[in-house]
Amino acid sequence: MQCELQENSSREAKGFHTWLCSYDVKNGSNASNISTGCPMFQDNLHQSLLDDSTPYTPSPEHRFFTYITPVIAVLGIVGNSVSLMVFLSKNMRKLSASMYLIALAISDIMSLLLYVLPEWLKHGEPLLSGYSWPSLLQTNGVCKSVLYIQYIARFLSSWFVVFFTIERFIGVCFPLRRKDLCDHRSASRVILGAVVVAAAGCVFKPVLSGSFPTISGAMLCTSDKDNQYLSFILDSTFGVIITFIPFILITVLNVFIIRRLVLRNKRSRKIRVVTKESIIRLEFTFILLAMSICFVALNLPYFAVWCKRYWKIRQMFKMHMMSPNTLQIHDDNISNLDDALHVTRTIFYTNYCINFFLYSVTGAYFRKELKHLFCKPDKNITVSYAHRCSANKTGAHSMASPQTSLL
Repeated sequence: MQCELQENSSREAKGFHTWLCSYDVKNGSNASNISTGCPMFQDNLHQSLLDDSTPYTPSPEHRFFTYITPVIAVLGIVGNSVSLMVFLSKNMRKLSASMYLIALAISDIMSLLLYVLPEWLKHGEPLLSGYSWPSLLQTNGVCKSVLYIQYIARFLSSWFVVFFTIERFIGVCFPLRRKDLCDHRSASRVILGAVVVAAAGCVFKPVLSGSFPTISGAMLCTSDKDNQYLSFILDSTFGVIITFIPFILITVLNVFIIRRLVLRNKRSRKIRVVTKESIIRLEFTFILLAMSICFVALNLPYFAVWCKRYWKIRQMFKMHMMSPNTLQIHDDNISNLDDALHVTRTIFYTNYCINFFLYSVTGAYFRKELKHLFCKPDKNITVSYAHRCSANKTGAHSMASPQTSLL
């Protein structure tokens, strides 16, 4: 199989395309998808990389990805489904923060079904049942649709955490503006706006991708060979938008939230509001802090390895001549990073399943509502819970105005 690059392609794009053809077929990298328009090289190195008969011995990191990813997917789908039911309950759904968490649960489920599971079927499942591409996912229509929806879901999963952080930031730092900016109507507009932006911003992926024949003749969902370099650049930009930028915003806003809570605690040791709604809002803040810490912790290793790998690839762009020996050195270096990427990407997938456990650990009221789903409701449970919180803090029975509320 022989393909030709466009005559006006830059030397940088040619170098990228040549190396990516050999590297991605060998390693199954999803950084820029697998090239299908690869020239058949004559030297032994390139030929071995493209030879389907060449045996592949999976690394421990690849096995880690293979065995852990389906566990994450199952736990995530079940956990997010239960979380969705809890936040849709009568006591929870009336709060604007719940709307963001409802939207987050839906986007996480979509990411697990259309991103994590297809990636595992593509790069992990063959280790268990033998090498084979899921044929349905490789058809052109399904390929484009799945890529489009998975990019939208991944974008929304990251940015709904940011919007939830902003909502809590306003509630804690600007309580007088909370009723104007943090209501159901505002939350609905933000969520709808995010969906529209995601739908428009991710349209590049199905446009630049499709189902193309590989060297062996099998169909593969990947980027078009004529747009390989552009797809790589846009994928890299997308990666920054869903990891680095949310990472910075969440970190900065949480610093302000923690600072405000510490200062407020120094001014008064008494919680003046003991209503059911104020208790839920306080727990939402604790949930946010836990989610933010986990978001940063689970994203940082993956983003660091991804950046280093990206930098290595950029170094290859600067090479005007690539001999087989030079290519082998770069291939070995980036293969080591790809092993690390298997582990950190699996850890990153935990973002889509961990929220249910964070809600359960940090939210006492969430646990109460969760219990209602599986046990007979206790009509006095809410009253007793609010009374217990009140008695432990002040014993006061007066109601405070919005200006004196904790959140």
